[in-house]
Amino acid sequence: MLNDNFNEEMRREVLITLHETPGVGWHTIQKAASYGAWSCYERFTEEAWCSSVGLKPEQAKKIIEAFRQLDKNTRRERFEKLGIKVMTFFDPGYPTLLAHTPQPPWVLYLIGHIDLLYRPTMAIVGTRGPTSYGRRAAADMAGQLSRRGLTVVSGLARGIDSIAHVGALPSPGGTIAVLGTPIDKVYPAENRSLYREIGYGGNGLIVSEVPLGTPFHPGLFPLRNRIIAGLSLGTIVIEAAERSGSLITADQAFDMSREVFALPGPISSPKSGGTNMLIRTGTAKLISSVEHVLEEYEGRLPLPHEGSAGDREQDAREDITLSKDEAFIYTLLKDKPLSSDELHELTSFPFGLLHATLINLTVKRKIEQHPGSIYSVR
Repeated sequence: MLNDNFNEEMRREVLITLHETPGVGWHTIQKAASYGAWSCYERFTEEAWCSSVGLKPEQAKKIIEAFRQLDKNTRRERFEKLGIKVMTFFDPGYPTLLAHTPQPPWVLYLIGHIDLLYRPTMAIVGTRGPTSYGRRAAADMAGQLSRRGLTVVSGLARGIDSIAHVGALPSPGGTIAVLGTPIDKVYPAENRSLYREIGYGGNGLIVSEVPLGTPFHPGLFPLRNRIIAGLSLGTIVIEAAERSGSLITADQAFDMSREVFALPGPISSPKSGGTNMLIRTGTAKLISSVEHVLEEYEGRLPLPHEGSAGDREQDAREDITLSKDEAFIYTLLKDKPLSSDELHELTSFPFGLLHATLINLTVKRKIEQHPGSIYSVR
């Protein structure tokens, strides 16, 4: 048994090291995994990595150097200091839905409530510049899904993603944010407060497969989308143009044989061109309410009905007492909608405090944000 545990730990450390070696991609790690190089990697020369595992000489050099410099204790301490938990494909707790995808991540970096990985999940994605129609739909659907016990998965982008996270956070289902950056980097920067609420607020989880220190690269975001689709039973698309990145997530979900849903929009709206196309081509099912989503899973998910005692209790819990700062801003917004600049002038709050307070009020579903950083009561 001790030997088995040792081998498992060794395989885990080797897998993380390969994953974090620049120039070593998913298929290269698959070759190493297929060969079973876990117990003998220390004896591998450059020639052995090339002839036995089938790697390119440049990859072999980088891997040998990575293992030469490896300090497992230092790496472990770094993760612990940042509050990061690391999960590999071979760990017992690896999410089943994600494991059954064409290219499951070899390594996941996690901050927050890991149990959310094992609850029923539903992705919500869409445009970064939603209309008021899209904003309302995303907030309502995310909130209703979360109150019914589903965890809402999205990508922490501005627009529909952020609105979905905020809508789901206060309710039992919570939310998972999948990043296209290292887990300790927030993009866009304006979502720092939301990132903290999700990762450290007790009802959310931050997920990334990108190793720490990886430079920002737009190509990482389509890879993130496959994780959003892979973690979820289905994907809901709310407002997406015909060339929207959200359609990549929808296509990936469709290819994984997961359900895809789309909220229809006006034929005159470019921001609904992609969602309407998904419906027209049969890729997505037309929905106009959460019930249309849940009926696809009837009998398969143990979810409470809307309006049940559990929902009423949750609604009561959401009537949270406001802090002094929150109450002050809420009172101002009850009079009329105001921009963040106007609120800064009226309150004299430092911008950091003002932004954090606005996020808290949004999470508590007391106010909502509109384009142009305009806030109003809900």
